[in-house]
Amino acid sequence: MTVRPTQRQRVFLSLCACLLIGPVVAAWALDRADAIWGTVRGTSLGQVSVPWTIVELALGTGLLLAVLVGLTLWCGRPLRQLSATVRRLGPQNVAERTDQASGRGEYGSLAGAIDAMLDRVAEGHAGQRRFAANASHELRTPLALQRTLIEVGMSGDPTPDQLQLLTRQLLHTNERNEALIESLLVLAEADQAVVARTPQRLDAIAADVVAVHRQLADAAGVRLETELEPVTVAGEATLLERLITNLVHNGIKYNVPGGEVCLRVGPGQPVLRVTNTGPVVPAESVSRLFEPFRRGRGDRLDHSAGAGLGLTIARSITQAHAGHIEAAAPVAGGLDVTVELPAPT
Repeated sequence: MTVRPTQRQRVFLSLCACLLIGPVVAAWALDRADAIWGTVRGTSLGQVSVPWTIVELALGTGLLLAVLVGLTLWCGRPLRQLSATVRRLGPQNVAERTDQASGRGEYGSLAGAIDAMLDRVAEGHAGQRRFAANASHELRTPLALQRTLIEVGMSGDPTPDQLQLLTRQLLHTNERNEALIESLLVLAEADQAVVARTPQRLDAIAADVVAVHRQLADAAGVRLETELEPVTVAGEATLLERLITNLVHNGIKYNVPGGEVCLRVGPGQPVLRVTNTGPVVPAESVSRLFEPFRRGRGDRLDHSAGAGLGLTIARSITQAHAGHIEAAAPVAGGLDVTVELPAPT
């Protein structure tokens, strides 16, 4: 493996070269200049060729400048290589790397930081491409269904009952599209870091969410239990409300009749915990629950319920608050989701 000198070593070697070569060249140049002056005044002990001596001085000066320029370029070579790498970057070339991260010294550290940044950019770019592909897939089916329903309604002479059925189906499909688009907009907003964080009473926000979801839980035959203690976190109230809403709604929707959803808020970490009974979730599928348009078994969603972005939005909101969200699958079934959020500073 080739050992590359660090930037400090490059500068040190360049200074040493200048200190060694500079005095020698300066003494030689002074000697030549003195010889020329003595020849012109006629006081020199030996005659020298003035034109040739001037040429020697010019060549010597040029050689010295060439050495200085070479040393300067040698010192700046790693930085020029990094600049060339950055200039080659683009939407279609996010796999470019500096190949200098293994080097020592300042440039090695800088190259390593740039490579790490490029890794994050590539990961985010790949995630956006996957999300765009998934969103396109999810929107294509309901839009095709809408077109089919409209074509059926326009063909022939449908009866009032058929028109009413088509209207209800179109309304249901349109409502799902609206929910999906709204979720996509919330997800795009949640993916941005929350800049203005103010102290928020998480227990009060949780109590409001529970009050709204009581009727939904009763209709589904699910008990909604709470254990709320006063807790203040740093964040944005609307996004925190959406975070708790998604977790509670997810727990109610993917449950069983007679099941339970328990919402806990308390001091320490995690500050928020939502557990629910329900079908058994395979352990290998838990990590995929936070991916867009996925359910417990890791399958793609059908179009019968929800937009499939609840846990994805919950993760984005948590990350936007510099927090951490984690899910676990109890052996008896259901899901156990914990959220850590920073306290106000």
